[in-house]
Amino acid sequence: MESQLTDIARVIQLAVAPVFLLTAIATMINALNTRLGRIVDRRRVVLERAPAPEFGSAEDTRREIRLLERRSELVYYAIFCAVLSALLVCLVVAGAFLGALLGIGLARSVAALFIAAMLAMIAALGLFLREVYVAVRAGMHIQR
Repeated sequence: MESQLTDIARVIQLAVAPVFLLTAIATMINALNTRLGRIVDRRRVVLERAPAPEFGSAEDTRREIRLLERRSELVYYAIFCAVLSALLVCLVVAGAFLGALLGIGLARSVAALFIAAMLAMIAALGLFLREVYVAVRAGMHIQR
């Protein structure tokens, strides 16, 4: 019993780092969600102005709508990857506790889940970077 309690205390200590990681992932999801909301709002504005000739041609409107759709897809996939990463981190913590409680070696499984979580986070960050790039390039194009 004493050994199991020591193991659980150690797992709690090791679970602190993934909890901070979950906080970072949640912050990123919040930022992505904000960007998605702004894209949706911009799409509404563009669609409301579409019939008015003083705001550009119909082709300009279609081009901007396509750009906004592309940006929203990138943000959506980034959110998906970030949420997947968070779920995998939760499984890492659960696996560590289960391993300690049941006295079974789940080290390889926990390591594999952590690697998968990092890969999902890398994908989320890459998609986020791509969306920012698309938005900046579009902004530079519009200003010219």
